[in-house]
Amino acid sequence: MGRALRSPNYRLFFGGQIVSLIGTWMTNIAMSWLIFRLTGSAFLLGMVGFAGQFPAFLISPFAGIFVDRWNRHHLLLLTQTLSMLESFALAALTLSHRITVPALLGLTVLQGLINAFDMPCRQAFVVELIENKEDLGNAIALNSSMFNVARLLGPSLGGILIAAAGEGWCFLIDGISYLAVIAALCAMTFKPRTQERHAQAGAIQQFKEGWDYVSGSPPIRSIISLLALVSLVGIPYAVLMPIFAGKILHGGPHTLGSLMTASGCGALIGALWLASRKSVLGLGRVIAWTTALFGIGLIGFACSKILWLSVIFMVLTGFGFMVEMASSNTILQTIVEDNKRGRVMSFFIMAFLGTAPFGSLFAGSLSERIGAPHTLMISGLCCLGGSVWFARKLPELRKSIRPIYIQMGIIKEVSNALENTTLLNAPLET
Repeated sequence: MGRALRSPNYRLFFGGQIVSLIGTWMTNIAMSWLIFRLTGSAFLLGMVGFAGQFPAFLISPFAGIFVDRWNRHHLLLLTQTLSMLESFALAALTLSHRITVPALLGLTVLQGLINAFDMPCRQAFVVELIENKEDLGNAIALNSSMFNVARLLGPSLGGILIAAAGEGWCFLIDGISYLAVIAALCAMTFKPRTQERHAQAGAIQQFKEGWDYVSGSPPIRSIISLLALVSLVGIPYAVLMPIFAGKILHGGPHTLGSLMTASGCGALIGALWLASRKSVLGLGRVIAWTTALFGIGLIGFACSKILWLSVIFMVLTGFGFMVEMASSNTILQTIVEDNKRGRVMSFFIMAFLGTAPFGSLFAGSLSERIGAPHTLMISGLCCLGGSVWFARKLPELRKSIRPIYIQMGIIKEVSNALENTTLLNAPLET
C-alpha cells in the first residue's frame, strides 16, 4: 500500500504536504464559519467559494503551458511561499479585528490565482518524484490518502480552535504549516528536468496542442467532462455546510467540524482502498459507480435532520467523490504523454476547481430561494445522471484506451492482460 514511499523525494513531499494540508483544511473551515458569522448569508458563502475557485477556470489551461515549460520544482517553491504569505495576511487582519468581507474576497481571489499554477504543477511534479514508474498509481492514491488524512484532522482541529480562540488562529497556523512543505522541497535532490522540443514552441501553439490532445482523446475527454459535471453540481455542497450545521442540525462550529470530518473519513477510506489496488484495470467502472454513490450521499444528507444520520451520509459522500476524482487522476496520469502532462492536468484542475465556483455561486443563490436541502437534492440527482451517462460510454472508452496502453507500454500488467482473450472480452479494462 505504501510502495511509492520507497522514493526518497516522494517521502519528503508526502511528509511536508500532509502538515501543510492540515493547515489548509483548518483555514477552509475557518473561512466558511467566519463568513457565516459575519453575514449569515448563503449567497455570500457561495460568493466566497466562487472567488476562490474562479481563477482556476480562467487561468489553469494557460498555467499548464508554463508547468510544461518551467522547472516544476522552482515553480512549486514560489507558489507555496506566496500561499504562506497570503495566510499570514489573513491571520493578521482577523486577529486585529480589521477583517471585512471585501478583504476576504480579495485574499480569496489571490489564493485562487496562486492555486491555478500550484495545483497542476503539483500533480505533474509527482511523476518526477517517483523512481519506479510502476508506483505512479500508488503515489496518486497515497496523495489522495494524504489529502484526506488532512481533511479528517483539519476540520476537527479547526472546529475546536474556532470555538476556543477564533478563526484568526486557524489562519496563523495554516501560514506556519507551509514551512514544512517549503523545507521538504528545499531538501529534495534530483536530476535537472530536461527541456523537451515543445519548450521552444509559442504559448498559443502549445495551448492549441494541449487542447487538441485533450479533446481528441475519448478517454481523456469523457473523464474530464464527468469530473466537470460533478464539480459543478456536487462539490458546492461544502459551501452550504454551515447552513446545515447551524440552521438544520441546530449546532455550531463543532457540528460543522463533525460533518466535514465525516466526509474526510469516507474519503480517507476510499483513498486507502485505491492505494491497495495493484492495477488500473477496472477503474473506469469504479468511476461510474462512485459518482452514483456520491449523488446518493448528497440526496440522503439533504433529507436528514438527525446529526448521526447526516454523518453517515457525509461518509458516503466523501468516499464517492474522492474515489471518483482519484480514479480519474490515475487513469489520466497513466495514459498521458509526459511532454503534455502539465497541460492535461491543468484541464483536469479546471474541471475540478474551475467549474466549482459557478456551482458555488449557483448553489448559494438557489438555496436562498428554495432552501439548502432542495438544492442538494437537485445536485445529487444530476450526479446520478452523470454516472449513467459515463457508464453508457464505457464500451467506447475500452476500445480507445486499449491501444494507448499497448502502444505506450506504461503499465506492464495491462499489456500482458490484454493478450488474454478472457480479459479482452471483459466489460471494461479502463
